[in-house]
Amino acid sequence: MDSFAANQKKSFHIRSNSLPSKPHPVVDEVDEHLCRLKSSEATSTSSSLCQKLDGLQDLHDCIDKLLLLPLSHQALVDNESVDDQLEGSLKLLDLCAMAKDALLQTKESAHELESTLRRRRGHDIVGDVQKYLNSRKMIKKAIHKALKGMERSKFPKSDESSEVVGLLKEAETVTYNSIESVLSFIAGPKLPSKMSGWSLVSKFIQTKKVVSKDLDTSGNKVEMVDAALYSIISHKYDCIVQVEDVQILLKKLASSIQDLEEDLESLYRRLIKNRVAFLNILNH
Repeated sequence: MDSFAANQKKSFHIRSNSLPSKPHPVVDEVDEHLCRLKSSEATSTSSSLCQKLDGLQDLHDCIDKLLLLPLSHQALVDNESVDDQLEGSLKLLDLCAMAKDALLQTKESAHELESTLRRRRGHDIVGDVQKYLNSRKMIKKAIHKALKGMERSKFPKSDESSEVVGLLKEAETVTYNSIESVLSFIAGPKLPSKMSGWSLVSKFIQTKKVVSKDLDTSGNKVEMVDAALYSIISHKYDCIVQVEDVQILLKKLASSIQDLEEDLESLYRRLIKNRVAFLNILNH
């Protein structure tokens, strides 16, 4: 009887192991955050970028919990592409650091120009405006060079090794795309040195209307400031956008940058924390 009971218990144990295992709640949580972030990848206003960065912070908080699970430890130790993941996490940190620097430079230039315009009311400001635009050109050049030099890896979902590895690769791709959106937002669109008269006028009249109505909550404030300043350079004293309008735009730009800076800094700290956790797993 004892032998029969033992065999029956053993048989039941084997059948139980053959049943499909239910995903860990943290795995489901990471997957949900990824789905939400991928659905918002097309948006690129300052407010939507802040929401995206907030979502990334939540995602990496979940990844931090995911990395604490024993199943994640085993999956990462057995992962053959672990070196690629380590390199990818380092690239994300570099890209995030660059975005922080570009935001800081843009904010400082905006503060300096706004202060100059306030002090030199009624004086020739073309030189000061040109100084800001030259700074913007350097920032744009650095961003475009960095993005061009970054080799974007393909991170398909893991089909045989581990769902955890697949989620980590997806998170890396989504994070890269989001930070790239921030950099593209900072760089703004390319404005040709010579625009046709009517297109220039239309561009800056539209900017002036937005400033006057205070409806620029959804617009690209970097683009709007650039457009207004190019108006001053192009028309000199007979400019469409007045100095007061430019000051308003510069203040709003600085405020938007401040929000993005705070979110990027929080994300940067989470990326460092997750990389440290990843390294600790591999070193044990």
